[in-house]
This record gives sequence, C-alpha cells and structure tokens, in this order.
Amino acid sequence: MTTELGQPAPVPLPGNRDVAIGCIGAGFIMADCHLVAYRAAGLNPVAIASRTQETAHEVARRHEIPTVHARWQDLVKDRRVEVLDVAVPPDVQLEVVREAAACGAGHGGHLRGLLAQKPLGSDLVEAREIVRLCHEAGITLAVNQNMRFDQSIRAARGLLDAGVLGEPVLATIDMRAIPHWMPWQQRQGWVTLRIMSIHHLDTFRYLFGDPQRVFASVRPDPRTARQFDHEDGICLYILEYADGMRAASWDDVWAGPAREGAAADLGIRWRIEGTAGLARGTIGWPDYPDGSPSTLDYTTTAAETWIKPRWEEMWFPDAFAGPMADLLCALEDQRLPAIGGDDNLKTMALVEACYASVAQHRAVELSEFD
Repeated sequence: MTTELGQPAPVPLPGNRDVAIGCIGAGFIMADCHLVAYRAAGLNPVAIASRTQETAHEVARRHEIPTVHARWQDLVKDRRVEVLDVAVPPDVQLEVVREAAACGAGHGGHLRGLLAQKPLGSDLVEAREIVRLCHEAGITLAVNQNMRFDQSIRAARGLLDAGVLGEPVLATIDMRAIPHWMPWQQRQGWVTLRIMSIHHLDTFRYLFGDPQRVFASVRPDPRTARQFDHEDGICLYILEYADGMRAASWDDVWAGPAREGAAADLGIRWRIEGTAGLARGTIGWPDYPDGSPSTLDYTTTAAETWIKPRWEEMWFPDAFAGPMADLLCALEDQRLPAIGGDDNLKTMALVEACYASVAQHRAVELSEFD
C-alpha cells in the first residue's frame, strides 16, 4: 500500500479481529483510551478486572465487555482470553507477568500475547525480567509506546523513509505541558523521565535509530514538589548519534505558573531539520479532553513552500489502537511486534542512561547498558 507523502501510514489491522482480549486495569488509560480505540477498530475485549470491582463493572457496562472478574488473577486464568492488556502501575507489572507466564502458550496454557504499559516495570532490571519471563512462557510481548502511532509522528517517519528531508541533521521536541500525575507515582519517587520523556526518547529511536550517548539534566517541578518529593520534574537531554546527527528535548511539566493564576502557554512541538528539507509539527495531547489532531508541516529544497497535510485522528485516543493491532498482527503473521519487549529494552536503557547522566554529570554511552 502506497501512502501519500505527509500522510501517516495506516495502521494494519489483523485479519481475525475476534481474538479475545482480557483487560487488567480500569483507570483512565484503559477506559478512555484503550477501549475506545479498540471498539473503533473492531477488536474484541471480552473480560476486565480492576483493583476496584465497582470501577471494573462501570467500565464494562460502558464498553459492553461481557465478563468482569473479581480479581485480576482470575482473569489471567480465564482460558477464553488469548491476549492480556495490562494497564497497571509499573511496580505491579512484574507480579502480573509472573502470573501470566504460568498460563503462557509455551507452557501449554492459553495466553499468546501481552501488551504492557510503559514504562516496562519500575526500572531496566524489572524490564529485563519481564522480557525473560515472556520469552520462556511463549508469550509475545508488546509495550504500549503509543506515541509512535501518533499521526504526525508516523507521517514524519514516512518523510524520512522517502528521503525527502535528506540526511537528518537536528531533531527537537519542546514540551510545555502539565500532566495529570497518578497517585502511584508518589511511591515511585520519580516523575517525568519514565512517564513523559520515555515517549520522546522512544520516538527519537523510532525515527532515527539508537543514539551513541546521552547527556541529561533535571530539576524538580515546583508544583509537583508541593505534592511529593522527586528529582526528575523538568528534564532536558541531548542525544548524540554516531553520524553526527543530534536530537534534544525540553520536557517542561511546570510550564510556568499556569495553575497558579498566570496565562497558560501549553503545547508540544517537534521539529526535524534535514539536508534537503524541514518538518515541524505539534502533538495535540495537551488539549485533552477537548482534543485536537496533531499536525505536520514540511518543506523541501524542491518544493520551496510549506506543505500542510491534515487529518482528523488524534493521539488520544485514536493512536491507542496501534500497539494492540500490531501485537495481534504479529501473532497472526508469526513475527515480532514493532514495539516488542526486546526493542523496548533499548528505550528503557536510554531512560536509565539519562538517570545515570544526571547522577554522574556526564554523557553516558548506551553501550554501558548492553
């Protein structure tokens, strides 16, 4: 299928959309993103479980899910379920995956696939253990790095693949946005690098491959610091590539005193400069819940003007169909998902390298985490 330049490539859907999906978790991401996108794509969630059973019943009614399990352990053992969608806090993921591994197809069980939230566990050590458990259990693991499926990011990847921007020289992401932090983050003691920056770091990997080294600098977010102690509130980092290309991001979750009475200036803007062209775009997420589509503008030395394709789809919730659809296609085609566990270990290593850079005040080679 040929995709028009500047348009996001369509997300392939599985031939069989009846594969039974079991959902663990009924919070915002599951209720307002995953399940909305799955229903729109014709996918088949059949069971749900949550820490609060009342919430699980409410979400099940809203999305017409026939079965609510009293405990997530019961859902894992439900033999109708072939794929798990695990939307729990990162420090709970490993416990869920251990239970799921016992029901893996490689052990004669019913589970063939598992979609885990990012970050994959609380740190790289837990991420490696999750990947190992899934490998040994015969479970195909994918990670919900859904910014790769944002429409503007996929369109930018198309421009790069077509060579219309030439050789990439410099890429930047400038985020000035105020996330809604989850209560479980207080017990983690970290904020932005593993929650927001991980999207941008993974997107840089998706667009340009793996960097050679990273230098990071962080400070607390004054607003969040009033709620709980943390170090990585506002995060700045530079990725250095072996071919000279550079990528950098400013992940500013303070964004000025916009919650304290000042006017707000919120948004996420990205930019790719190449030897033959320039692309710039926005990510519509800060507009949530009203929502707006992400955007892309690009120009080339041949065009000498700005080309501005547009679309109606949005990152939240439309792009959330992508990771699950890719996992189902991978199971169908007997291949690895595009955002499989092994690939995501490289994103997790890049996050750990940022933390090491902060602690040691130096540029950190990614090879240190091989």
